[in-house]
Parts: sequence; C-alpha cells; structure tokens
Amino acid sequence: MNGPEIHVEFAPDLALFVPSERRRGATTVATDGVSSLGHVVESAGVPLTEVGTLWVNGREVPTSYVPSAGDSVEVRPVDRPQQVPGAPLRFLLDVHLGTLARRLRLLGVDTAYESTDIGDPALAALSAAEQRVLLSRDRGLLRRRELWAGAYVYSTRPEDQLRDVLDRFRPELRPWTRCTACNGLLKEATKEEVADQLQGGTHRSYDVFAQCRDCGRAYWKGAHHEQLVAIVERALAEFAG
Repeated sequence: MNGPEIHVEFAPDLALFVPSERRRGATTVATDGVSSLGHVVESAGVPLTEVGTLWVNGREVPTSYVPSAGDSVEVRPVDRPQQVPGAPLRFLLDVHLGTLARRLRLLGVDTAYESTDIGDPALAALSAAEQRVLLSRDRGLLRRRELWAGAYVYSTRPEDQLRDVLDRFRPELRPWTRCTACNGLLKEATKEEVADQLQGGTHRSYDVFAQCRDCGRAYWKGAHHEQLVAIVERALAEFAG
C-alpha cells in the first residue's frame, strides 16, 4: 500500500500479532485509500476476532470505515467478559485443541471438536451453521469471513488455555454433565446397563455410573478422578457465577 498514511496504535494486549516495531506507541501505516480499516488492521497481522473497538480521531468507528490521510487510529482489544450475541454460548475447537475440548466438556460447556483436520473452509462453515465460537491458534482460520464468531487461543498449555477461555467468555459451568468423548449429555446408569464396558476390577469396585446419551460411553470415579476434581474445583472457585 502506498496511498494515504495513517497513524495506528495497537493495544498492548494485541502486541503478539504485530511486528516488534509496531508494539510501542503509534506507527505510520500506508493505506490504499479504498480498503476498510478492518482490512488494514488484519493486514497488520491482527485477526478481527481479537479487536474490541476501533477509534479514529477520538471516536469509535466500524470496521468498514475507510481511513483518510492523517487519521489517528486506536485498535483496542475485546472487553472481558466478551458478550456473544444471538445463540446460547457454544464452542467449536480445531484439531489441535483436543485437551482443551475435553476440559470444557468436563465443565459442562457445549463444545464441538474435530479430531481430524477437515480443513479451514469446513470449520468456518460449521461455526456459521451451528452458531459456535471457533477457538483456534490458527490466525488465518480466524480471518475467514464466513465465521460466525471466533477467538484466538493464546497459550499452548491446556491449563492456561482453559483459564483464558473461561475468563474471556464466562460460560455457564455445569460439571459432570457432558461426555468428554463426544459432547453428549450424561445420564445416571446402573451397573447392569454398562456392564459390557467394565473389566473385572471395575465391576467389583464401583457401583455408581453415568452413561452418555449419545455414544453410550460409561463413566465412573476411576483412577484419574482426583485430577479431574481438581480441574473442576479450580474452575468453579474462580469462574462460577
């Protein structure tokens, strides 16, 4: 771009996405005179899913605003908790976020997850069709126009990913109500109903079970239950209500 120059300042929370020379104070950006401000911001590396508001010369403008020479632009991050309009809050996670998907389901959050790579167009289309917030670390995927809503996952550590998503969206938590394998809802089950999934020791040692209404998977308080309880208790202590 070699048209009108504008002055853009990115919020510190967005520093991850922009080159180092643009991370402090306002930087001069050349535009083409016809592209929207949203396009200019994305061209600088910031997915619009991470932008809360755009301010030009002290007033808020839409992403469709076409900047003029000399404009002073502030790019602000999303407010937390972020409000998602429309459908009940639901998530869709890409193939790289399997652990996060299981932990969200453990907390009772409606979370679809693709365990195979179905491709960016299909993921974006699924987000739109089911009105789910797409969570991903793929910046290119988050720039797709057909997305219903999206959010960048900032950390590579599942515990930090979970905390960030809960802090950003504050979904209703209903632990132990969803299948961590398929996202279906759980129901109480008798030992007889799930007997075909129990080995000898489990059959003798446990009497309380749950079963997924969709895939039929059985659940009981097994060897890893204390670890799961710790995840649930931490989340409830910080984000319940």
